[in-house]
Amino acid sequence: MIKLGVTGGIGSGKSYVCNILSSVFQIPIYNCDIRARIITLCDPDVVEALSALVPGLYNEDEELDKKLLSQYLFASEEHAREVNAIVHPAVRRDLHEWYSRCSAPIVAVESAILYESHFDMEVDKVLFVVAPLELRVQRVISRDGLSEQEVLSRIAMQHADEALRRADFVVMNDDTSPLIPQLQDIFSQITNNES
Repeated sequence: MIKLGVTGGIGSGKSYVCNILSSVFQIPIYNCDIRARIITLCDPDVVEALSALVPGLYNEDEELDKKLLSQYLFASEEHAREVNAIVHPAVRRDLHEWYSRCSAPIVAVESAILYESHFDMEVDKVLFVVAPLELRVQRVISRDGLSEQEVLSRIAMQHADEALRRADFVVMNDDTSPLIPQLQDIFSQITNNES
């Protein structure tokens, strides 16, 4: 099984590329962000640790205040490290269980912070999705309802340049460059290297 990490800066279109990988190429996708959200709701150890870290994060019905978590997470790199030290080990265990259930020849792992979380150690190759900054900002404003300054602040916290340099493959997702031929070329390279 070839494990392909898919990453890129906020608003680059990682999920869109993963949707194509799934629908066109029939590749199973593990979405770290979605699984992390589920784990922060369902894993009792994670819930307890996050509750101790951020008072009031869960209400009496054990519902997560996503806005409060996001504010805490993006307030500083130290806060992000604290939250990640709780969530990432649980996600890594979940990913390993997912791998053990997969039988596809190629699988993909989508993660916004693939390198920062050291999940690059869990994959064989990394595909980095790029898009122009202005387009990324507009996508996130439209998707999340954030202000331009909030989006730029989140972009500044990501280490996209370093991640781009370390990636094995790059896909341009600028709404004009066709994605399927780019992905077909990458899969040709992956499968040729494996044979």
